[in-house]
Amino acid sequence: MIITEIETFLVGNPWKNWLFAKVHTDEGMHGIGEGTLNGFAKTVEAAIHEMKHLVIGMSPFDVEAISLSLFRDLYSDGGQIQGSALSAIETACWDIMGKAVNQPVYKLLGGRCHDKLRCYANGWYRGPRTPDNFYEHAKRVVSKGYTALKFDPFGSAWRALSKAEFTLPLEIIAAVRDAVGPDTDLLIEGHNRFSVHTALQFAEAMVPFKPTWFEAPVPPQLLSSMVEVAKRSPVPIACGEDFYCREQFAELLKHDAVHIIQLEPQFLGLSASKQICGMVHAHNGVIAPHSAQGPLCSVVCAHLNIATPNFFLHEIFDDFNEAWEEDVLIPHTKVVQGYLNVSDRPGFGVELNLEEIAKHPYHPGNWLPLFRQGWERREGQST
Repeated sequence: MIITEIETFLVGNPWKNWLFAKVHTDEGMHGIGEGTLNGFAKTVEAAIHEMKHLVIGMSPFDVEAISLSLFRDLYSDGGQIQGSALSAIETACWDIMGKAVNQPVYKLLGGRCHDKLRCYANGWYRGPRTPDNFYEHAKRVVSKGYTALKFDPFGSAWRALSKAEFTLPLEIIAAVRDAVGPDTDLLIEGHNRFSVHTALQFAEAMVPFKPTWFEAPVPPQLLSSMVEVAKRSPVPIACGEDFYCREQFAELLKHDAVHIIQLEPQFLGLSASKQICGMVHAHNGVIAPHSAQGPLCSVVCAHLNIATPNFFLHEIFDDFNEAWEEDVLIPHTKVVQGYLNVSDRPGFGVELNLEEIAKHPYHPGNWLPLFRQGWERREGQST
């Protein structure tokens, strides 16, 4: 069996255009992958088509060689764009392998380590950035059975804030804690916003609300800043979603400062992701992969997580998207009382619904502008 062609499909999700790939083989079997990247959907699509000549003619079973070719052989550092294109192709090959041997992908990754996956809700807090709005939305989320919620209370903040701006995020965190009670995990999203000093000030101030982690409080480019915050923060730090190669995780882990690692399989592919999970395991850490792209990304993460002994939490946006988005994949994967079961169908167990995809074309305004007021509404932007 060899790879013969790769197709791509764009979906106009209002707050982030989704990109999917379909890898074809000479035996009529195909696999699907995802390459979504905020603000760069068409760029990644172009990268897939520029890079596909490297893998056409290869066996989809040779995922290590495919990953190496797509990462090394171009001799250019395309960062997350290259990583997203690589992952779309490589994960589709895992789907083909599963179908070919009539097994779910997670069994090819080492087999089941968990009966089901505990999920945390994200994207649930659309609407006004007020404590009351967050309170009401959080109530509804826990009523669905979720025992963990993630949210960014910081608006369009960047680096430093005035005293007045510092107060509202803490009021929002307090409102959510009041809504969900003492036993629900609160995960505070930082979106790479702050300087070291501001991050540490917030970490100290949120301690009374007992957050489970403070995520990506400072930008990832200066690893020394993340390590400093992690070593001084009274709240556990989580990060890793921005990294696109093993070496970046190796640099982070050697400092023994961050022990909640949010690798992004969408930038790495499954082969590298599984290896990074092992690296984290060797450092007594846990993984909570970033899964904030499209619905196939969530399915891919689910297969990785169920096969990883040091899995901690699974991220879910799917419950809080537009209603029609349930039909993009067939069948739709459902969270039940805050937990996700992983399908035993071959491959990833899902297929693209091309008829539904055709109804929702790409739009350049579909991206998440995290440093603009009102981004929390996830409504897309006019152009």
